[in-house]
Amino acid sequence: MRLGYASINLSIPSKFRTCRLQTVETEGVEKVKELTLHNLGEVLKIVKWNIEHGIGLYRVTSNLVPFGSHPIHSWRWWEDSEVLEIAAEIKQLKSQHQLRLTVHPGQFTLLTTPNAEVLQRSIWDLEYHARLMELLDGDVIVLHVGGAYGDKEAAKKRFLHHYRELDPSILKLLCLENDDKTYNLQDVVEVSYGHSPPIPIIFDIHHHRCNPSSLPLTELLPKVIQSWGHVRRPKVHISSGKTSPTDTAHHDFVFEEDLDELLAVMGDHSFDVMLESKKKDISCLRILKHLGRVKGE
Repeated sequence: MRLGYASINLSIPSKFRTCRLQTVETEGVEKVKELTLHNLGEVLKIVKWNIEHGIGLYRVTSNLVPFGSHPIHSWRWWEDSEVLEIAAEIKQLKSQHQLRLTVHPGQFTLLTTPNAEVLQRSIWDLEYHARLMELLDGDVIVLHVGGAYGDKEAAKKRFLHHYRELDPSILKLLCLENDDKTYNLQDVVEVSYGHSPPIPIIFDIHHHRCNPSSLPLTELLPKVIQSWGHVRRPKVHISSGKTSPTDTAHHDFVFEEDLDELLAVMGDHSFDVMLESKKKDISCLRILKHLGRVKGE
């Protein structure tokens, strides 16, 4: 079981850089390239730190290439020799230490949308993330089902219709996560198995606590595991509520008892765990210590 965290490392600390769209328009490709190379260097530093501390899972920032999915871009960054050089070093470390790299597009990437313009921007964003994962040899793009737009059943059908139109480079990476307000785990299982093969499902136990299903986990989790097939190891998410177990806001840390509950629920299945807590790597080290897996101890 690999444990991991998202984007920022507070111990180094890491600092990713971006810019305004106006800067891209005035300073052009060279500025975007400068920022991208800096951000890749930050990922490389984080990957090395993670290896030293026994952390095998890491979510790469979606902002690695500033405005990477915007049509203003003319730079084919995924073919740039300097970009490829740093990426090759990251991939070599990933392979050598059996790391896992993922990404998670933001809330405005929506396949349930009835708006053609929003859908096009969402597809561009997924194309960008697929290129990013190919660049770094990542294997997961995490996505929520999206908005319900007043008719959740119609939105589910719309999601599947749009999903089937995506490029294969996206389809091989895209995974669906249950959310804390609209699409519970039961909904996600329904959407997943509305396609053949099923879309891999990421089980978020805190979202399930906040937005439970009518069916029990004993019925849903086998479908979650089966949705991954036999190629990739299932990935699950965990966080702890900031003020209460059902607070949708995340706490600084993942509580040890919440991790123990997740392990009990998942049983003997093989899986990786993404910690979604505000203290990022610090929270991860705390859980590794709880599991007796801190390097050097």
